[in-house]
Amino acid sequence: MTEDADGVPSVGEAVHDTVRDRVGRVMGHIGPYIQLRPLAGGLEWDADPNHLHPLTPAELLSALVAEANTRSRQDR
Repeated sequence: MTEDADGVPSVGEAVHDTVRDRVGRVMGHIGPYIQLRPLAGGLEWDADPNHLHPLTPAELLSALVAEANTRSRQDR
């Protein structure tokens, strides 16, 4: 995981929020929280940086495929 000096994930990094069991991309930092947005876009949510897990390349690919599959089912 790419982190700054405080151990906070970098903007743009894909992470797993273990509290909400959701995957998102880091959009910013406000106070003690990290703002995450779903990989396919959508509403941001606040997450505690202590409960974020960096995605491996395989996990990121799996999450992106799951998002694409969800979108393809909705387009019908």
